[in-house]
Amino acid sequence: MSDTRRRVKVYTLNEDRQWDDRGTGHVSSTYVERLKGMSLLVRAEADGSLLLESKINPNTAYQKQQDTLIVWSEAENYDLALSFQEKAGCDEIWEKICQVQGKDPSVEVTQDLIESEEEHIEEMPETSPLIDLPSCELNKLEEIADLVTSVLSSPIRREKLALALENEGYIKKLLQLFQVCENLENTEGLHHLYEIIRGILFLNKATLFEVMFSDECIMDVVGCLEYDPSLAQPKRHREFLTKTAKFKEVIPITDSELRQKIHQTYRVQYIQDIILPTPSVFEENFLSTLTSFIFFNKVEIVSMLQEDEKFLSEVFAQLTDEATDDDKRCELVNFFKEFCAFSQTLQPQNRDAFFKTLAKLGILPALEIVMGMDDLQVRSAATDIFSYLVEFSPSMVREFVMQEAQQSDDDILLINVVIEQMICDTDPELGGAVQLMGLLRTLIDPENMLATANKTEKSEFLNFFYNHCMHVLTAPLLANTSEDKCEKDAVVGSTKSNTICPDNYQTAQLLALILELLTFCVEHHTYHIKNYIMNKDLLRRVLVLMNSKHTFLALCALRFMRRIIGLKDEFYNRYITKGNLFEPVINALLDNGTRYNLLNSAVIELFEFIRVEDIKSLIAHIVENFYNALESIEYVQTFKGLKTKYEQEKDRQNQKLNSVPSILRSNRFRRDARALEEDEEMWFNEDEEEEGEAVVPPVEKSKPEDDFPDSYEKFMETKKASAANGANSANSKSVAAQTSPASSNGSSSKNTTLTTAVTATKGSLVGLVDYPDDEDDDEEEETSPRKRPRLGS
Repeated sequence: MSDTRRRVKVYTLNEDRQWDDRGTGHVSSTYVERLKGMSLLVRAEADGSLLLESKINPNTAYQKQQDTLIVWSEAENYDLALSFQEKAGCDEIWEKICQVQGKDPSVEVTQDLIESEEEHIEEMPETSPLIDLPSCELNKLEEIADLVTSVLSSPIRREKLALALENEGYIKKLLQLFQVCENLENTEGLHHLYEIIRGILFLNKATLFEVMFSDECIMDVVGCLEYDPSLAQPKRHREFLTKTAKFKEVIPITDSELRQKIHQTYRVQYIQDIILPTPSVFEENFLSTLTSFIFFNKVEIVSMLQEDEKFLSEVFAQLTDEATDDDKRCELVNFFKEFCAFSQTLQPQNRDAFFKTLAKLGILPALEIVMGMDDLQVRSAATDIFSYLVEFSPSMVREFVMQEAQQSDDDILLINVVIEQMICDTDPELGGAVQLMGLLRTLIDPENMLATANKTEKSEFLNFFYNHCMHVLTAPLLANTSEDKCEKDAVVGSTKSNTICPDNYQTAQLLALILELLTFCVEHHTYHIKNYIMNKDLLRRVLVLMNSKHTFLALCALRFMRRIIGLKDEFYNRYITKGNLFEPVINALLDNGTRYNLLNSAVIELFEFIRVEDIKSLIAHIVENFYNALESIEYVQTFKGLKTKYEQEKDRQNQKLNSVPSILRSNRFRRDARALEEDEEMWFNEDEEEEGEAVVPPVEKSKPEDDFPDSYEKFMETKKASAANGANSANSKSVAAQTSPASSNGSSSKNTTLTTAVTATKGSLVGLVDYPDDEDDDEEEETSPRKRPRLGS
């Protein structure tokens, strides 16, 4: 029994005048040799460590508040509080403190505050220990009001006035006068009472608040605060609190103390937020105790509800029960939303326990059901609850959805429900979709994934997301850029009057949100998103949106491509050049004409990045295919700079080629690893315009095998024909022509040539690449007059 009686929470007041929870433990009062006196010790209940060791100083002012709180100051800016689980424990420790200080335990404050010299000078020598209050009568109200407002500037006088008010039961007498004044319609008296009650609130004393905010007095206090002298008509706050504001019990609360606490907290919060004017800079600390009063009440309410598992279980059962009607379900969801909002006042470790309790009771499966409902209000409240959970622990949410995936269809997975809510948001400004997009981004952000010893969360969750959810996220994008929508835009450089893009503003905004998320994936998900882009040919579909009449959407599409190019990944670069994916960007630049706008600047910045970073494969592709269209743009030097870079690289390659001794050029057995790398680089970058032939760009081995089925079949057919024809050198040109994918995707035949070892002279050249499936390799090498194009790099 003594354990729970002595169970306390230790709080300290921080710089923002908010209480920080230092932990829960058990308090005792013992003599500490080191401190030379009786001290309060609190040992943590978790590990027995010392949370507090505080000597009971004979001169320190200790205050007892709300029957279960003891508050005191240890130094000028260091306030401490002990919050007891039981009143009996609080009384026991209070007696020990009073015993040390030689005080009667019936007092609420053990000391008057020590007067500093300045305050002592401020006070008149004749001042008696307590302030003498005028008698509580109608004709004395003005005098009382003047007294209350005059003490606010002096901490000592505030303390003395508070003590006088408390000792004489003065507040209740004032509230009786209020009823008399209201009955007599004595406006002047009511105005004075407003000043008096407001002044008493600014005394910042918890003992006075307990009287004022009791069930018996609080409505009269609110009544006094209605009669602000600066208002022509009194406000009707009591009418609002009694008639408009309704206390909804989703499930009856049987604990009367808890009910009373909830009512009291709501009304006190109303006084602080609505009735009292915003405090000025000089008054902001006047209400710190009021803030603390509300804070401790909220902590208590959350703790009492959390500990009553029967109550919470019943709420969850009704929330997920199909028989529950819509109105009731709406109330249940709103209860949880408010419950989670209250929990934000808790300290991190308490909030931790709170959300774990909710998770254990099944908050996530319940949310999954509720978020899929038709009622907009219910969905909105459910989204707010979900955001609290994601903010608290993204890992907890991720773990739930991965477990769920093992026993459910993709359609009803929680993340897919969230994505569908985002896609189906009916708000023209997509307010809900923006919020959900932020939550999705948090869930797929590798930065907040747990780095455990085996580091599995990142790979497991991303595999899950790309297998089960990515198709749902990209569905609207793929639907709005599908082939049938693109048919009307078959002509390169056609005007924007086509129906290729959604002209609907709301759809455009949704696609912009999806693109923002995909751009985030490109930056953070490396190979998962790379495989997805390649398999779905996603960049081509995204670039269709460059034709949108909504410039913001065109810019989103461009930003997506810019992030891809910004990675400087050759795998992406080959994909872009093979698919001729600069064409829509250049068309957009040319369609934009001479307008100097964000689209113009963004496109030029893309090309400037390629020039500055010297991305050789892209420079060659752009110059060879688009320079004629771009050379007229002279207000920036970007495109001329690209041509210069291209020519310099071409000259460098030619010089390198000419400097290689002929014996090395014809002897493949002499090449080392470095020479292989140089060949590899030349293979991608050198240009041979002499023949004007298009050739096959190399493909990374990790690329899916079905990426080039047609080209590969043609290549094998041609190779067989070539073998049959023996040393016929004319056939080698047809190989290159037939295997070129460039002609099929509309790009120029002047692609970067891969025939690295062709020299200016017409001497025969031994091939540099072995094909493992070619049994007659050596024979063919001797007869083949030039290097074959190859499929693997």
